[in-house]
Amino acid sequence: MPDFTIETTYHLPVFRHRTYEADTLDEACRAAIEDDSWDIAEKDVDSSGAIHITGIWDGAHAAYAGPPLQIPPQFDEPVQRRARHFEILLGLLKILFDDISAARPPSLDWLARSAWAITRGEAILAGDPDPEEPVDPPKPSHVLVTLQENRVRDAITAVLEVDPSFKGLTSEAVTDDEVHAACLSVATTMDFSDMVGNAEFQAALLAIRSARRRLASD
Repeated sequence: MPDFTIETTYHLPVFRHRTYEADTLDEACRAAIEDDSWDIAEKDVDSSGAIHITGIWDGAHAAYAGPPLQIPPQFDEPVQRRARHFEILLGLLKILFDDISAARPPSLDWLARSAWAITRGEAILAGDPDPEEPVDPPKPSHVLVTLQENRVRDAITAVLEVDPSFKGLTSEAVTDDEVHAACLSVATTMDFSDMVGNAEFQAALLAIRSARRRLASD
């Protein structure tokens, strides 16, 4: 049975209580951060960090005697593991924000990477290994309708031009906040289930007909 030398670590918080005279709270905090005198420091044993592995070497009593082995991620410090995953999530959020800003549907690559990131995040919270097998990405969805506030603004102008019941009211009198609130109301209360169901049925028919043509031509 092989031997391994394992270095384990836990971080012990050290604190101090010191009074700082300052004009503002920010100035007082800055003075505390820049104060390098720790002669009154105390250890906070009750708030010590999780025990984690910081080094592995092959063999007995082999610490720093040779190249270290790679540490399995589930034994890394949990807070550092989460911090590194935050960078991945931030990158995925930036990609999604760009797609939304450009009115583009998320790419299949983004969906696959996001599915893996979700699974990895759950593994981190559970203290489990990172997922090694590719995660099946969710099936793509398709946006049927987008309610655009600038198009609603154009519709307001058109309505006011032909509807005499709003005589005396100009499109400029309708504020952007009122347009935004109206769009939110329609988006959250209007029932599109019949419309979506019909679109799904039509798509199913098209897919079936395409399959029949393909099989007939084989």
